[in-house]
Amino acid sequence: MKVFKHILATVAALALFTSCGILSSNSSSTATTASTGTTTGSALSTIFNVLKNTGMLDLGNLTNLINLGQILTGANSLVDASQSYTDQFAADLIKGSNNLVNKSNVSQVIAGLKDLAGSDTSALTKATTAAFAGNLVPVSSSDSSVKANLAAIDAIMKVMK
Repeated sequence: MKVFKHILATVAALALFTSCGILSSNSSSTATTASTGTTTGSALSTIFNVLKNTGMLDLGNLTNLINLGQILTGANSLVDASQSYTDQFAADLIKGSNNLVNKSNVSQVIAGLKDLAGSDTSALTKATTAAFAGNLVPVSSSDSSVKANLAAIDAIMKVMK
């Protein structure tokens, strides 16, 4: 089971690095936008379903941390983004979320992601970066910055309902 988690983490990290153009020197801005928007939408959808089914978000779960990392990556990509980038990101966010994010709530979700990116995500980023490497770093939901991050994510989830 531990080996499976490491394989899952490696595949997710590779997908993230590829989607962000880190491993590809000739990736275009549009392809990166599409991939980041789609990945973020998928991660939002997964976290939404976890919360819907369990009522809580286990920060000791490697998959949850990887999905949170993908959400943070998407949120950070929107900081100082051009309008054309944001528009393309929004379209791909809708596709990636299987329409949990839709035309009527996408602007609110984007605003929530920008709010998340504007907050101190250092503790959560440290844990999600470790998760991409297949490691668990203790993260406490009682940490004030993590609590604020989770509140921002919860606000996004409420918009998606």
